Amino acid sequence: MIKRLQVLMDERELREIRHAAKASRVPVAEWVRRALRDARRRESSGDPAAKLDLIRKSAAADFPTGDIDQMLAEIERGYTKDFAG
Repeated sequence: MIKRLQVLMDERELREIRHAAKASRVPVAEWVRRALRDARRRESSGDPAAKLDLIRKSAAADFPTGDIDQMLAEIERGYTKDFAG
């Protein structure tokens, strides 16, 4: 379902938006929808403190690691092992 949104602004700002929409070759309504979508994408979702806490916990974790070349060779051997017979 489509709903109407009414936004009040001064004439100068509306003139600038009309100019931007014309330059983009889209109707003003489409230009505004795009601008609102872009603004929503830029907004952070969730609690920033919780995100930082999760990053700190992850950075402090001790995960097993190895040499990348050795790990890739082991993976490759695992792929070919099933087909070698």
